[in-house]
Formats: sequence, C-alpha cells, structure tokens
Amino acid sequence: MAEEPTLHLTDPRAMRALAHPTRLRLLGELRLRGPQSVGMLSDAVDEAVGSVSYHLGKLAQHGFVEEAPEHARDRRERWWRAAHDRTSWEPLETLDDPERRAASDLLRRAILDRYVQRLRGYLDVEATLDPEWVRGTASSDSWLHLTSDELVELRADLEALAARWRKRGDPARPGAQTVSLMYHAFRDPR
Repeated sequence: MAEEPTLHLTDPRAMRALAHPTRLRLLGELRLRGPQSVGMLSDAVDEAVGSVSYHLGKLAQHGFVEEAPEHARDRRERWWRAAHDRTSWEPLETLDDPERRAASDLLRRAILDRYVQRLRGYLDVEATLDPEWVRGTASSDSWLHLTSDELVELRADLEALAARWRKRGDPARPGAQTVSLMYHAFRDPR
C-alpha cells in the first residue's frame, strides 16, 4: 500500500496555528473535496472571503496548504489545495517540552471539539437519511485491560484498519458517500 503524504508536526507554532476552528474546517474541506477557490471555501465554511483568505495564509505559512493557480480562471481568483493528505504528531514527543505539550494539547482539544460538532451534525439529520445508511452507523466504547505495549499494538491495528478502508474508498464509485471514522484509545485516568 502506498504511503499517504503526511505532514508530521513538531513545531508548536504550527500546532497552535492549526488549532483554530476555521483553519481545521478549511483544511478538512480541501482534503475532502480537493482544490477550491477562496469563494468556494467561504461558502463551504460560512465565513467572509477576507477571513478565509487570512486563515488560508496562516495555514500556508506552516505548510498545511498551498496555492493551486492552475485552477484559476484569471489572476484575481485564488485557488488552494491541501499540501498533504494527513497531519500527524506524537504526543510522546511533546512530554519533555512544555511549549510543545501545551500546543499539542490545544490542537487535540480543538480537533475533539470538531469531532463533537461533526457527530452532532450527523445526529441532527440522521432521521432524514436513507435507512440503508443508518444501519451501518456505529457508536460504542469498550473497557479493555491492556499493557502499555498492547495499547501501542492496538493503535497500530486501528491505524492499519483505517488505512485499509481509506485505500478502498473511491469517491467516484457509484453509491459511495463520505463516511467519518473517529476513534480514541487511551489509558483511563480513573
């Protein structure tokens, strides 16, 4: 399986820049739907064009997005694309650096807030969906009793499972729709 282009974050400034809710939405739109103009993105995230341009500039400054001028019809129209398919960072790498740990925490909390918004949005429309799509919906949690090495193994299994389904997915395939997969595995602090 080909490796997806991934930006591995180590710079706390980049983590803080991405932690803004509008920037997370813009990057998500570009990754999901491909290159778009500032106007298209403005409509998609319901933000003013000037605000979208500002946030795209911040994302570009840290390597999350790049201009896509080949899509523009004229010099006034600005198009953008995601520079990578995925963004990653290792919380373990931040433990000994208070600035990186704080930035990682800020970004993880912003992403969690985005997950909650997306799930609430789904719940708002679930009753209007074709039952064929509702039958596959899943929400669950499990209590596992693992060693720290087993938790690392579980993480690898979850990442491999998600990668396998991303590879299988093709937005042009008849009947294919966008599906969100979110998961968390962590030592319960209780």
